[in-house]
Amino acid sequence: MLRYGLTHPTMLAALAAAGHGSRVLISDGHYPHTTGAHPAAERVYLNLSPDRLLVTEVLAALTDAIPIEAAAVMTPPSDVSAGSATAAEPEIFAEFRTALPGITLDGLDRFAFYDAARGPDTALVVATGDRRTYANLLLTIGVRGDADR
Repeated sequence: MLRYGLTHPTMLAALAAAGHGSRVLISDGHYPHTTGAHPAAERVYLNLSPDRLLVTEVLAALTDAIPIEAAAVMTPPSDVSAGSATAAEPEIFAEFRTALPGITLDGLDRFAFYDAARGPDTALVVATGDRRTYANLLLTIGVRGDADR
């Protein structure tokens, strides 16, 4: 039996086949899972029902299983109708920062995020039923350190 929380066999196989620099997309229920990621990426559909599972629940299992060196988020567009140059940051970003201490969230607009997720280095796509908007996270797998042995 595994000693960490991630036990999903398809996810474990995809992570075992991935390596340093490979990416993992954890997407909310609004994300275009079929067209918004590289066709060769392994897809795992955990979107059983609305808000099951949540992106943050999947993230917790992944942070226990793999080293993460970088993270990108999909940022909302600027609110030009209200005259604001910047959009309000989604609340989920604070949860991502808490779960990923020491990692800066790289903000990408919607289409840049899709382009990044469609890259050939995306090894795994995990679809969730999370209804929070902009709850999409593209993780880059890091290198296991000496403390991880």
